[in-house]
Amino acid sequence: MASEVTNIQVTVSRNGPYLVVGDIALATQTVVADSEGGSENWQEGPPMDHPASYALCRCGMSRSKPFCDGSHKTVGFDGTETASRQPYLDQAQALNGPAHTLTDVENLCAFARFCDPNGQVWNQVAESDDPQVRAMFLRQVNQCPSGRLVAWDRATGEPIETGLPVSIGLIEDPVEECSGPLWLRGGIPVVSADGFKYEVRNRVTLCRCGQSKNKPFCDGAHAAVHFRSY
Repeated sequence: MASEVTNIQVTVSRNGPYLVVGDIALATQTVVADSEGGSENWQEGPPMDHPASYALCRCGMSRSKPFCDGSHKTVGFDGTETASRQPYLDQAQALNGPAHTLTDVENLCAFARFCDPNGQVWNQVAESDDPQVRAMFLRQVNQCPSGRLVAWDRATGEPIETGLPVSIGLIEDPVEECSGPLWLRGGIPVVSADGFKYEVRNRVTLCRCGQSKNKPFCDGAHAAVHFRSY
């Protein structure tokens, strides 16, 4: 799904923070809504200062967010990883249209809602031979930060992925009045606390509210608990 970039990595520490190495860029990524409140675009904030290696809060309780301040130790954070370790395609359901296939792993949903406008991508794929619908479909699928949704060219069998810079986004969601997950972009390797290497993907979202039932990945729990990063 993505080429692994060398010398960078995010490691999930046991009941502790995400350990980031490789001087990975860090910036806020804010969901921009249209006039009806639908997710329309992303707005990137200025680069955030950080050392070459740093620790990002995973329990949601740090007073120095997005960085860890050791709060996980005092709150008794249980960061047990429960996510499937199967490759994306082994978990995905596929929906075929005339020009494209849409694959979907629902338990990776980070609730960014780019799938919903213009009649929803699950309906758009059925009309993906229409140029206007196709353009909307591909744009919306590629705006999905978690990689829950992937579009595939049926003629070539290849995924249609928008290239992303190697970086970590701190998602903010003004419509839901909450902060979202960490958005790992551009093929950043993620290693579990026991050393397992998750599949490297172009788009991945990691829980930072501490409440996901699909750790280390986001499951949208931040919206339910109205998590704030500030």
